[in-house]
Amino acid sequence: MKFLLKLLLVLLLAFPATLLLKGPGAGAQDLTEDEEAEAVDEEAADDVTAEDEDDEAEVEDDENAELAEDKEEEEEEALVGEVKASPNADTTILFVKGDDFPANNIVKFLLGFTNRGPDSFLVESLDASFRYPQDYQFYIQNFTALQLGTDVPPQRQATFEYSFIPAEPMGGRPFGLVINLNYRDSSGNVFQDAVFNQTVTVTEREDGLDGETIFMYVFLSGLGLLLVVGLHQLLESRKRRRPAPKVEMGTSSHNDVDLSWIPQETLNQIMQSRRDKASPKRSPRKRSQKRSAGSDE
Repeated sequence: MKFLLKLLLVLLLAFPATLLLKGPGAGAQDLTEDEEAEAVDEEAADDVTAEDEDDEAEVEDDENAELAEDKEEEEEEALVGEVKASPNADTTILFVKGDDFPANNIVKFLLGFTNRGPDSFLVESLDASFRYPQDYQFYIQNFTALQLGTDVPPQRQATFEYSFIPAEPMGGRPFGLVINLNYRDSSGNVFQDAVFNQTVTVTEREDGLDGETIFMYVFLSGLGLLLVVGLHQLLESRKRRRPAPKVEMGTSSHNDVDLSWIPQETLNQIMQSRRDKASPKRSPRKRSQKRSAGSDE
């Protein structure tokens, strides 16, 4: 009985101690999980806020870019509207070679300026350029401006000469040709007259020999030379294969030949040489015997 009472007392003392030891750890774990969940929620909220801010910044940038483009267009339109031709001035243009614009060749024109107003005009410059046909604000080739500085009194005329060279790669294509004359009056008002503003076609240059034509001529010449050499060799080979023609000697004999003009001694020697050739060869001993017999005679 006493043992049971002691055991119960030990349990009563150990149970509160166990609760005291486990209690703070569990609470700390619960707090840690809650803090992690709150941190995750805060990060997600920050990401969403950052994305919203980026979207708003992009929208604002697009709006600013559109406003800037609209403003530039309005400024260009305002400038175009401000700079125009004077009603007291007339201009005419004449191309020296007609409406022909060959590539890589000089194009020359004359520009006439007539002052019909009461004040004098100061003609400052003359410029020309090729533009894109669908959008004249896009420059394809811009030529050098001609600085004039010519004063045209009232009721007077002036003529100006200008020339330019279209680029060779532009041959065979249409472009917008814009020719502007810039001048001002005695009051300082600036004017600009678009003397020529039309679409023209740049033609390809046909005169002269280019590299492709020269190469073609050289190639054809070499091919013709090879053909001539080949035909010559073929004819030579055929001539070599032909047999030599046979020459008929006929049925005539030496008896028909007139030998009366030849001395008799010469004829005898010729006949003797023929006989010697026709007779078989003799030994040297027989020859010596024959010679000795001839000497005895």
